[in-house]
Amino acid sequence: MKALVLGGGSMKGAFQVGVIQAVLENGFEPEMVYGISVGSLNATFLANETGKQNAENGRIDWPLAGRKLLEFWIKNITQPQDISTLRSRVMLGMNTLMSRFDGIVDPSPLHLLIRKHLNDDYLRDTPVKVKAGAVNIETGEMKYVSSRDPHYIDFVYASSSIPMLMPAVEIDNHLYLDGGLREVAPIREAIEDGATEIVLIGCHSPLLYQPEGINTRNLITLIERVRDITVNQIVNNNIQWAESYVDRSNLRGKPMKLTVVRPSTPLFLDLQHFNSEDISRLIIEGYRAGVESILKAEKVSDTTIVDTAIGHPVGNPVGDPAVPDKTT
Repeated sequence: MKALVLGGGSMKGAFQVGVIQAVLENGFEPEMVYGISVGSLNATFLANETGKQNAENGRIDWPLAGRKLLEFWIKNITQPQDISTLRSRVMLGMNTLMSRFDGIVDPSPLHLLIRKHLNDDYLRDTPVKVKAGAVNIETGEMKYVSSRDPHYIDFVYASSSIPMLMPAVEIDNHLYLDGGLREVAPIREAIEDGATEIVLIGCHSPLLYQPEGINTRNLITLIERVRDITVNQIVNNNIQWAESYVDRSNLRGKPMKLTVVRPSTPLFLDLQHFNSEDISRLIIEGYRAGVESILKAEKVSDTTIVDTAIGHPVGNPVGDPAVPDKTT
């Protein structure tokens, strides 16, 4: 079975959107889509679009689904306030002192945006197997749920809730947070569910970078930096495990194929200060990376693992994606 595995990465998920479009345009038609953090958001919008197409036409146009996801980002995610709002310092201090801490930022704008663009029937009836992962912060256990689960949207909220910055989400009397606390790339779940041909799209490069002039006295900046360091190591571990598993599987005579697409150099996006041009830049970088990975995969088509860490490839063999104007 073909699986599209989407890792976490906060607003760097715009890079992932560009890769998704390139991969889907090239003819990859996933039967399974798995996501964590921003990957769960992208997976969910793909699930919604494929459910809609199936209901209206009885078939799925994957390149169109990719374009719809790209258009959603361009039109709706243009500034930090589209995702969250900073809580009042006075209320934040009072809530912290009174043990009512509920995150530094309020993610209500993101939740409203998700709810506005999703249809429960489309999510439930999509012919594609879709899962999102979040962590139970009481037990530390990772939990994946299908888009057919009645609490699925709540798990997407939880999966995209950045620890410390955003509040935990209560589901069935349990609290859940970003799945990236345990797994950044949900490839293990996809393999356990039977995936044999996998395209994994990450938002983090194999190596970290040393930011110039980073202000560690800014709490949000410090939290993001600590998170980047942790997430980078987790996703590297996830990918190394997957590559080893695929190698062993092929040696045992059980054919598997794994293609990993991630940037070779770290992506930069200031979570506190970004605009639509920053989002478009990352989408285009992702699209170019996706095209480059496809060309590399074609050259080594007899290899079962293609790890394509792409930064800024020179040239553009098939052109950049048509990035729509956010006002249209």
